Amino acid sequence: MSQSSSYEGKPLPFKKALKGISEKTMALHHDVLYAGYVKKKNEIGSELYKYSHGEKDLTGANQTYSELRALKDAETFATNGVYLHEYYFNVLGGEGRAEGALAEALAKQYGSLNNFVNYFKACGLAARGWVVLSWDTHIAGLRIYSGDAHNQGGVWGAIPIIVLDIYEHAYFIDYGADRKKYIDDYFDNLNWETANEVFELASQIKRVN
Repeated sequence: MSQSSSYEGKPLPFKKALKGISEKTMALHHDVLYAGYVKKKNEIGSELYKYSHGEKDLTGANQTYSELRALKDAETFATNGVYLHEYYFNVLGGEGRAEGALAEALAKQYGSLNNFVNYFKACGLAARGWVVLSWDTHIAGLRIYSGDAHNQGGVWGAIPIIVLDIYEHAYFIDYGADRKKYIDDYFDNLNWETANEVFELASQIKRVN
C-alpha cells in the first residue's frame, strides 16, 4: 500500500428493501459503521507505511507494548471489520431460495439442507460477532466458523461464503433482543445465487502442500 493509496469502500450490492431489516439499520450499518472501518483501515495503513518504508524507527518494536504492535493489532481488527461486512452485504438482497451447487453440497455434507440451516442459526445464537460459512482450503471442504470479534475466530486459509453479522447493531433497532427472528429473516433475505458464485470460485482452491 503506497502512502497515497487508500481502500475504497464499496456500495451496497443490492437496491431492494430487505424483509424485516430496515433501511435505517442498513444506513447505520453500511454508511456509518462500515464506512468507519474503511476510514480506520486507511489511517492505520498510512501509519504502517511509515514503518515499512523507513520513515519511522523500528528499534522500539516490543511485544508487550509498542506503537507498531498496537498498529498491527488494530490493522487486523479494522481490515476484518471491512472485509467481513462486505461479505455480509454481498449475500443480502435475495429471496432466500436455497438452490444451486452450494445448497447441494451443504445438503450432502450435513445430511440435509435443513440440518445446515439449523446448525448455522444455532451458531448465530452462540456467537457474539460473526458466523461464517467458509471453504476451508486446508481440507477442501465447507466449514462453519464463528468469532466474537473481527480478529478472533477466523481461520487462515478459509474463504468466507455466507457471512452473518450477529453484533447487536445489526438487529437491535428492528428486533430488540429477538436475535432469533433476525437470523430467520437473514435467511429469508439470503442471495443464494451470489453465494453460489463465491462457492464455485472458492471450491476450486486447495492448499498447496
